[in-house]
Amino acid sequence: MAGHSKWANIQHRKGAQDAKRGKIFTKLIREISVAARTGGGDPANNPRLRTAMDKALAANMTKDVIERAVKKATGELEGVSYEEIRYEGYAPGGVAVIVDCLTDNKVRTVADVRHAFGKFGGNLGTDGSVAFMFNKLGVLSYPPGADEDAITEAAIEAGADDIVAYPEDGSVDVLTAPENFEAVRDAMLAAGHEPAEAAVTWRADNDVAVEGETAQQVAKLLDWLEDLDDVQNVYSNAQLGEDAYA
Repeated sequence: MAGHSKWANIQHRKGAQDAKRGKIFTKLIREISVAARTGGGDPANNPRLRTAMDKALAANMTKDVIERAVKKATGELEGVSYEEIRYEGYAPGGVAVIVDCLTDNKVRTVADVRHAFGKFGGNLGTDGSVAFMFNKLGVLSYPPGADEDAITEAAIEAGADDIVAYPEDGSVDVLTAPENFEAVRDAMLAAGHEPAEAAVTWRADNDVAVEGETAQQVAKLLDWLEDLDDVQNVYSNAQLGEDAYA
């Protein structure tokens, strides 16, 4: 488990995403569509769909738009079919990167992703070339100043696997197995501890610290990838300081 707080990077990512709300809606609709197509249109019986819908509502997407995306995915309305694809590669400084995509055109998507890696000094790898460095887990992130003791007590009661406190900024992460994410999140909410960010994600076993121009190149690559229409999520093991976004 990486030992440094993810908070600064989370906040940077959130700021960048908020500035591109139209793209965020596109990505959320694709995630809803795939979740509904693969697991059915009832969120009560489809955890992935429920999580996607919760994210959409949190981003102020209307219920009508969400319901229309579900209906298109389940065949009630005509819609586009998306395919899930994962790409792996290395950014400058030996930073490992995973790129999860939803696309209706694989040729376009791989060309866009390969171009991004090449543009910023990285290399697109083969399947499995970096995924072994990451673990899939549910993460509930609480900001600096969070009540560590109260969150810890509630997380233990909720059945979380681990609680990681970061003394350098006072933030707290609650970690759980992916299959328990929904239950733990709901229990934490019921206990009055709403996380600032909550998702099933891929987190690296060990992070790679990069600085200076290398860090700036890594940050530019990650931002470029996240801005691609077909890219849903980007994960890396980069440990970036504030100077990376200068």
